[in-house]
Amino acid sequence: MNLILFGPPAAGKGTQAKRLVEGRGMVQLSTGDMLRAAIASGSELGLKVKDVLARGDLVTDEIVIALIEARLPEAEAAGGAIFDGFPRTVAQAEALDAMLAKRGAKIDSVIRLKVDDAALTDRIGKRFAEQGRADDNPETFKDRLAVYNRQTAPLLPYYEGQGKLTEVDGMGDIAAVAAAIDAALDA
Repeated sequence: MNLILFGPPAAGKGTQAKRLVEGRGMVQLSTGDMLRAAIASGSELGLKVKDVLARGDLVTDEIVIALIEARLPEAEAAGGAIFDGFPRTVAQAEALDAMLAKRGAKIDSVIRLKVDDAALTDRIGKRFAEQGRADDNPETFKDRLAVYNRQTAPLLPYYEGQGKLTEVDGMGDIAAVAAAIDAALDA
């Protein structure tokens, strides 16, 4: 099964993906984690990514797609992938569909975590205070959220038109969100 967890930064995608990895044996393909690893490596790519994220912008499709494609064999061996933070645009969704089709696979389900922007801003402020991640800076986060809302809105009708979109209330506690996701996947 290939699943997309869809929602803005700090919506809880990573938390739910980790739970699904443990419970269902899937591989989490988190672009955020992959990009942070690139930054930590100190490579030329990592320095580019660091600069882009510090401005609150999104990295190019080419970089993100290459990172995802490199991890697909691992996901296939595990029986499926959880795409976390990808795709963010219709162009990325189309590239993902084409990439998977070449491998005889497809996206099976898209779970959208519906959340409130004001609550996310509060959540990110707490996470920044606790973890100090540079990409969680509250000022930068506002830019990331605006970019997310502007660029990813077209993905809703894209996946809805394919009959793959399920919406889950992402504002509940972790257990309630987990139960709603499990119910959607088991349906």
